[in-house]
Amino acid sequence: MELIKPDINVDFVGRRRLAFIASIALILVGLVSLIAHGGPEYGVDFAGGTLVQLRFDENTDAAQLKQLLVPEPLPSAVIQQFGDEANEFLIRAQVTDSGLQGLRSAILSRLEASYGAGKVDLRRIEMVGPQVGKELREKGLLAILYAMIGILAYITWRFEFRFAVGAIVALMHDVLLTLGAFSLFGKEIDLPIIAAFLAIIGYSLNDTIIVYDRIRENMARHHKDDFSRVVNRSINETLSRTLLTSGTTLLVVLALFVFGGGVIHNFAFALLVGVVVGTYSSIFVASPILIAWQNRAGTSKKTVAHEA
Repeated sequence: MELIKPDINVDFVGRRRLAFIASIALILVGLVSLIAHGGPEYGVDFAGGTLVQLRFDENTDAAQLKQLLVPEPLPSAVIQQFGDEANEFLIRAQVTDSGLQGLRSAILSRLEASYGAGKVDLRRIEMVGPQVGKELREKGLLAILYAMIGILAYITWRFEFRFAVGAIVALMHDVLLTLGAFSLFGKEIDLPIIAAFLAIIGYSLNDTIIVYDRIRENMARHHKDDFSRVVNRSINETLSRTLLTSGTTLLVVLALFVFGGGVIHNFAFALLVGVVVGTYSSIFVASPILIAWQNRAGTSKKTVAHEA
């Protein structure tokens, strides 16, 4: 199945400078947002504390819950609606030194005294110590770093080092843009989001490898052509496959984002952003990096020859 005619010739390479400017601008916006917010907004997994999910038989509001639970038994708690209806809430509090059973009993006793016995469902309560949260955060970052190193080694072995550099730059671009989107929209980063980042890296890499394979084939087939024409030809030849794969993946992720519920909302949001920027980076970042590398190498050779 082909969505695009095989003889299409869109000048992607000619727009690479504009794409670089757009990418740098978006990354800077994300970095400014991160600085303004004092870094990423970590969830309970990474920051430590207690997460409580409550569901009521009738609708209520966060202000009433705050009056009942803050400062005791949950000091400095942040309460937000969970889902579309006003009967389910998430509560985050910096409580890490109480037993879960004692905290569960204290929360239920206060709420049932106001809403009635059996009218409150404490669906989950999770507690993570600050030291554990720090270790999880470090291990999550190391997982992403090790993935990048492994990808650099693999692509260098399968292709060339310049291909590996292009792929790594594209993957860093994808992660930074997704991280920036999380900061701009005020979404938390926890363990499932680290898993989403790794999934984004894998998806974007797969897209990039397809283009790289075609570039390598066309380098042998059209070795007399200018390298930028070879790259542009390769992107166009794989465009139908790229749009078909990305489009179907995007539909699935969009369905998860809209209908999946609050539990996987942030995870689906990360994948939604990642699929879009991953497809974009395969075309406008990874491949043009090869052209920049080739042009720089050609300039260096000319300089050496001229000096000789």
